Amino acid sequence: MTIPYDLSSMKAYLHSARIAPKKANLIAKMVRGMSVPDAIESLRKTHKKAARMMELLLRSAVANASHNDKQDAQMMVIQSVVVNQGQAYRRGMPMARGRTRPYRKFLSHVSLELGFPDDRGQPKQSAESKKATKEPGNASQRSAHAVKTAGSAKARKGKAAQSADSSSSSQPS
Repeated sequence: MTIPYDLSSMKAYLHSARIAPKKANLIAKMVRGMSVPDAIESLRKTHKKAARMMELLLRSAVANASHNDKQDAQMMVIQSVVVNQGQAYRRGMPMARGRTRPYRKFLSHVSLELGFPDDRGQPKQSAESKKATKEPGNASQRSAHAVKTAGSAKARKGKAAQSADSSSSSQPS
């Protein structure tokens, strides 16, 4: 018998929530990557409508993890929170001369995924390999890059000094 889903993560969805995606994404950025107890505590202390919705969604994902998969949800972290735009209600405000100003009230779709801290889905890199990816190429390319940047800085200083000399010599004394 095969299990159709991954036991290391648990998901919860919120469809057509009456909050703008921009506002919900602010709270999503705040809790992304946090552990479950820290996220619940920070959401509880945040005074925003999106924080209430995100807190209920997080509690739902915790309940799914503990009930469906018998996992300890307090050891999990928030792996991903995705906020997408749903449909929009079209409303209008009366204006002068019988016209209306259109308003669109956006709905949001939010999906939250819990997982364990070591299951990030990305291979772990050592400190040397991270450092090597930031700097260009091998050692000879790095030294050539350093020479180019040092040479261009000297050239800029030389041009600035020449322009200062030419401007002072061109003015009559």
